[in-house]
Amino acid sequence: MKQYYVYIMTNKSRTLYTGVTNNLQQRVFQHKEKLVPSFTAKYNINKLVYYETTADINSAIAREKQIKGWLRSKKIDLIESANPEWSDLSKDWYDN
Repeated sequence: MKQYYVYIMTNKSRTLYTGVTNNLQQRVFQHKEKLVPSFTAKYNINKLVYYETTADINSAIAREKQIKGWLRSKKIDLIESANPEWSDLSKDWYDN
């Protein structure tokens, strides 16, 4: 069964980026390595701090839109409910 991921990434100054993908490891790598000229490349968004999974692309997109519509403080509460230290959840995924 296919998995879809809604995720939040950040940088040293805690700028937040919310996205959706069906391949979290590949997408986070693209952000970290700045392979796509985008918001995440411009602001050096390179740390995965939150993600959740679903089996349905429509619910994943709806959830992404919901989170993007939230105030920053609510996004921070979501991150800290699962990852209070703001650790990079992808730190052991790649050979660096």
